[in-house]
Amino acid sequence: MLKYDSTHGQFKGEIKVEGADLVINGKKIRFYQERDPANIPWAETGAYYIVESTGVFTTTEKASAHLKGGAKKVVISAPSADAPMFVMGVNNETYKSDINVLSNASCTTNCLAPLAKVIHDKYTIIEGLMTTVHSYTATQKTVDGPSAKDWRGGRTAAANIIPSSTGAAKAVGKVIPD
Repeated sequence: MLKYDSTHGQFKGEIKVEGADLVINGKKIRFYQERDPANIPWAETGAYYIVESTGVFTTTEKASAHLKGGAKKVVISAPSADAPMFVMGVNNETYKSDINVLSNASCTTNCLAPLAKVIHDKYTIIEGLMTTVHSYTATQKTVDGPSAKDWRGGRTAAANIIPSSTGAAKAVGKVIPD
């Protein structure tokens, strides 16, 4: 998947695996195949900040497993039910250095929140609605098929604009609380 990509084409460099290392153009990159992040020896690798982007460990408790492996800080790249959430230019000044696990919200929230903050600061937003047109994701269908969520979700994503729910509006309320 690294050497041959349907979108980007063939990687012209050298890619190989040596033991537990991925080697790209002679540069070794250690990779891990652990279900439990606590088993990843982050301290041994010198990794200080970990970006948790699996979509699985989105609560403070679950993402904190990286800390047990030796990480110092964890940034969750999705909204979190309980981790403090920060969006640059919106509420990043409220970050305190003793926060070890935080959320950077979602791509949609990072798009909407700065604009909402500008409007809110000038006019005060009491209530709002939003619609997002999002590129399709790995959870959507490549061909038509059944969907447990709703009939629209069963349509092929590449050929349809499919309305879907998002937590972005709620997340904007968290990063702009007043």
